Amino acid sequence: MADVSTLPRSHTRPAPTADDQPGRRRRGPAFRPVVDLDSGAVVAVEVVAAVPAGLGRPDGRGGGSALVAEWLASLVRAGAGVESLSPLVLPLPSAALVDGTDLPRLVESALRRAGRRPRDVTLMLTPDLVELPRASVLTAVSGLRSLGFRCGFGTAMARPDLVVEATPFLVRMDPVLVSGIDGDQRNGGIVDGLARIGRSSGVYAMADGVARSEEIVRLRACGVRLGCGAYFADPAWRPGEKVTPVPEPAATSLDDTDAGPRVTEFMVPPLDFDSESTGEHVLEAFTGDTALNSVVLIDHRERPTGVIDRTRFLLSVTGRYGHALHAKRPALRLAESPRTVPAWMSAISALRVAGQDRERVYDDLIVTNPYGQCVGVVHVSDLIQSLSRQ
Repeated sequence: MADVSTLPRSHTRPAPTADDQPGRRRRGPAFRPVVDLDSGAVVAVEVVAAVPAGLGRPDGRGGGSALVAEWLASLVRAGAGVESLSPLVLPLPSAALVDGTDLPRLVESALRRAGRRPRDVTLMLTPDLVELPRASVLTAVSGLRSLGFRCGFGTAMARPDLVVEATPFLVRMDPVLVSGIDGDQRNGGIVDGLARIGRSSGVYAMADGVARSEEIVRLRACGVRLGCGAYFADPAWRPGEKVTPVPEPAATSLDDTDAGPRVTEFMVPPLDFDSESTGEHVLEAFTGDTALNSVVLIDHRERPTGVIDRTRFLLSVTGRYGHALHAKRPALRLAESPRTVPAWMSAISALRVAGQDRERVYDDLIVTNPYGQCVGVVHVSDLIQSLSRQ
């Protein structure tokens, strides 16, 4: 890639501390930042811990899943003193999937007692999942997802048809594929193909072992949006600490040719609810925040399924018999189709999108990432005010 040479040289790490010296063991689990390769933001914290020998293997009495659940809870509790409330990535022994017990509910109960909600946790299945029966993997992933957990495949070596059918939240790209990807066309082709499979089914590809800025540039070109590795932080990193900034994207890589600010400059955090949320939940949100314009309804993959406008919703709910008709029923009944714009779009182009529907010109726009997931909301009035001053 021609623009690689203009980037700063690869990040250089300081000498290892005493805790990182060979032969010295760290107490408790380690932590690694999972970074958005576009923005450089830490989007999750991975808890790194070796799976105890034999954990999760069926014992014939159904006790293996209970031990796995308690071990996961112990990882959460061990990091309670240093870990913020960022989303977590926890290791899950794949062997536990064939234990024959209600693994999903045991894990949910244990993690809730440890202070974690299922939607804040991604369970990363260990690489031995490729050795398990297909039906066991599909059943377990479906059961965990039904309770709100996200699942990840801890290896890129899983069969593509299994990835498409199971649709995990994450697939980890092994370090051997990532290392030197900027100069190895073979590995680049594999990563590009895996990322395409992921995009077609809504699965994130996460690059492991990222060590140099040039690798980040190549990974972004392949469509990989998440990464972790020595480039971002050393082994002593703790949640809340800074990470190494990612390289700035080249101007030629932007897909929108309009000049002016990007739509993300006007983006505010969305207030989202699960698609199954009731009208009462949405009413409480609007009542508690008088400045809230809209609520976004999302599916289990955080893709917008509907948007609820404040004015129209309150007219429906507060009218005659409105509360009785809508409060206990799914809010999706009162939702309208979301008007989405990609995060790379310019503000002027987003304004054109808003003007395409005359009846909803001033409705909020939903900003999405390359996977179609909601990352923010833009108030059309903010776009108009800003662009009118230019």
